[in-house]
Amino acid sequence: MMAAVAWRSLLPVIMISVFMVYEEWVSFPSCKLLPSTTYSPDKHVEDIDDSLEDLKVMMVANLLLLGSEAGFVNLYFRDYYMSKFFKKSFQSLKPDMLLVLGDVSAKGSELSRTKWLSVLHQFDNMLGPFLDLPLHVILGDRDVGECSGLCANSVNWIARNFPGLDSSGCGAFEISNISFVSLNAVALLCGNNKLRFDVEKVIERESVGLQMEIEGTDEANNGFGMFSEMSNDFRWRVNAMKSGPGPVLLLHFPLYRSGKTHIGEGSTFKSIIDPSGKVPASAQREGFSGTGPYDLSQTVPPNATEYIFHALKPRIIFSAHTQEFSDHTHPDGTREVTIPAMTWKVRDDPGFIVATFQRNKSAVSVTYCSVARESRILIAYTSALVLFLFFIIVSNTLEPKGLS
Repeated sequence: MMAAVAWRSLLPVIMISVFMVYEEWVSFPSCKLLPSTTYSPDKHVEDIDDSLEDLKVMMVANLLLLGSEAGFVNLYFRDYYMSKFFKKSFQSLKPDMLLVLGDVSAKGSELSRTKWLSVLHQFDNMLGPFLDLPLHVILGDRDVGECSGLCANSVNWIARNFPGLDSSGCGAFEISNISFVSLNAVALLCGNNKLRFDVEKVIERESVGLQMEIEGTDEANNGFGMFSEMSNDFRWRVNAMKSGPGPVLLLHFPLYRSGKTHIGEGSTFKSIIDPSGKVPASAQREGFSGTGPYDLSQTVPPNATEYIFHALKPRIIFSAHTQEFSDHTHPDGTREVTIPAMTWKVRDDPGFIVATFQRNKSAVSVTYCSVARESRILIAYTSALVLFLFFIIVSNTLEPKGLS
């Protein structure tokens, strides 16, 4: 009898210990380096300082936070685990910077400013240790809405709450001599809209500066040459690039695509995006399409895509919105990587990517990282509960036999 009583008293301790170990183990990401693409090294590679360390940037998208409207399951289960995933990813990967490629909010375009503040508070709590790193956030369609309701004042207010964005939701910065340009891709879908014109001015400004650098002039430090120090070796900038290749381009919507796109996680890839740039219905996860202002197959229009390529000559492109991972090579050889959703709200297997910019080789390596599936954690919780109840029932059944 005493052995049975001792076992029953130790069972909760054993179960809690097992859960703690399981939570620690399951919270670490699983990462795999993706195959390299046809990106050509910079011909001026010999001029790069070999002493510079590689820049490791973690990129996430589609957090879809609900702020004060989050229910019990989202707040105490999904968002709790996402916060753990961020913390463990920070500990294991040790990135130098975090980029969030839009859709921080699930329905930000419908929220009042008070409710938006609750989303921002939740965002800060989820990022945890990443708040000590350089951070850049771009705006998605769920954050600002679609063209018909796109308001410059609202975009400006939201942009002011994220570091480095101008009033149109665009940004340009460099960190450790790597140049980045982020564009408000939602505005690029609009016609005669002030925000669209503002985004085009940003593209023109960066293009002029890039041409000056290519021509070997020092005129890029004209009226746009002011820097604002943000942290160690991290400067917001409003001038153009300093290196031969164009900037790293950050967008919420993917650029218009033709040719093959490979999509998948890890080493398994399959071509699923047709030449029109549309994602077939078979490739869309159930419940994904139609849940935001724009369909998941939405891309930047062809004319705007061509203009961006001509003006900015991007080194590499990172986009989001589709909620799926894809690795695409454009006809001119430019690589575009689309970031998957980092939330259980829209997919069972969230993920993110880590881009390593190898400055001494002028190359970019991309690593895909996945986090635990929601279904597997739910199965683990359910199995543990059933096992716990089974031991309670068995111990209660055996106890009277010990007393007879």
